[in-house]
Amino acid sequence: MTVGNQGVKRKSFIHKIFTMKEREGSGSSDFPEPQSNPAVDIQSLSSTEPQMPAGQYVQSFRVFVATWNVGGKSPHDGLNLDDFLQVNNESDIYVLGFQEIVPLNAGNVLVLEDNEPAAKWLTLINQSLNKSLDGSSRSKASGSLFSSKPSLKKVSKTFRTESKRRLKSCNCIFELERKHSKDFCFRCQQPNINEDDLSSEPDEDGSNVFDISEISMASTSNHLKYSLIASKQMVGIFVTIWARKEHIQYVSHLRISCISRGIMGCLGNKGCISVSFLFHQTSFCFVCSHLASGEKEGDELRRNLDVLEILKSTQFPKICKTTHSRMPDKILGHDMVIWLGDLNYRIALSYSETRKLLENNDWDALLNKDQLKIEREAERVFKGWKEGKIYFAPTYKYFYNSDTYFGEIKTSKKKRRTPAWCDRILWHGSGIKQLSYIRGESRFSDHRPVCGTFVVDVVVNQNELKKGSPSSNMKIEIEELLPTARYLKDMY
Repeated sequence: MTVGNQGVKRKSFIHKIFTMKEREGSGSSDFPEPQSNPAVDIQSLSSTEPQMPAGQYVQSFRVFVATWNVGGKSPHDGLNLDDFLQVNNESDIYVLGFQEIVPLNAGNVLVLEDNEPAAKWLTLINQSLNKSLDGSSRSKASGSLFSSKPSLKKVSKTFRTESKRRLKSCNCIFELERKHSKDFCFRCQQPNINEDDLSSEPDEDGSNVFDISEISMASTSNHLKYSLIASKQMVGIFVTIWARKEHIQYVSHLRISCISRGIMGCLGNKGCISVSFLFHQTSFCFVCSHLASGEKEGDELRRNLDVLEILKSTQFPKICKTTHSRMPDKILGHDMVIWLGDLNYRIALSYSETRKLLENNDWDALLNKDQLKIEREAERVFKGWKEGKIYFAPTYKYFYNSDTYFGEIKTSKKKRRTPAWCDRILWHGSGIKQLSYIRGESRFSDHRPVCGTFVVDVVVNQNELKKGSPSSNMKIEIEELLPTARYLKDMY
């Protein structure tokens, strides 16, 4: 099929990429059977698809996304995040969203949020992502990992790129600026990102210094695999994004927006943190939220309102000093959006009805009563968004350090909670496919973490690619495309 020289070159380039990466499977939100030749789907694109400008190609990258409500508990230095982060199946970008990293009490909500737990989470994430080839952690200090009170700002600085350089405000290509001024920033300034976009903690006088000398040595090592792109905290919500070291130079236009939806609709005990950036020439937005709680009838409408207000009110600041900037200032203007968090949608059944269906492993009947599914199908919220098929048990609410749901022992109606799929990941946009959608089994919290792995198609400028630069990690195990045997066993 002849579609012009540019189309032929593009398809040949894409086929070459997938051949080099030995990609073994492809997946979608409903987990279909793996394709024997994933390149076929891309090569069979319609010739009517809009042609890309000369010198641009599509390259696929792997993105790991996880959400975890940690119940106000601060992590201990023995907490191992390897399974949570699926470190044996490395991704190019890691997006991690936490809720309730601090107790949602008056002190944290009204006075000053506690940044110490966020610094500890960053340290543990780095410990897992930047393990050496022999499995030992480069960042493991002697004795306790948290030997003194951590400083979020200092820890964030430590885990950036090995040269400590900051992200560019803009990485637009001058040649493309002149040819495609409508699509790219024109004569953009190149100021550095403000430190406040990487850490929510104000400057300190050094009196509360975290002893990270060994971690600093690790971070300056040329063998560092992952570097921190951004970390931001708003009371109990905490977002951190990491990328492979070789990708950092292609990340730009980093912007962060926080929306409070808590007490009186204006406090930060509920709400969201949204992170926007450009990766190569594709815009991404990641929204981590903690929506209104409650399992009374009608509470789902408050959650719907939270979502609508977040979409309406989020406004990213402009970085490029030009009217031709293609970076959107609203969430839905981005090429790809992933929304993660404790969305708090419940199951529209009584506690006894829910427990009966759980005991019979009647997942379909439970999912049909899932509030988020009902509200989406009625187009009252997340219209046009996608979510993967749920094959896992409800993620809330458990006794701590237990596999027992809270209501199995707590008989008081005031304290009892109906099990529900509160923790979710959804996405919006084209060029994004989900490979897996599972829950973790850590007993650290009263919630189970939820993880999703995606393949995203990113527009790359040919002159951005350096000869001999490492290719993205796109070897995908077939087992990732399907629910595990453990979950299938539980279903039947």
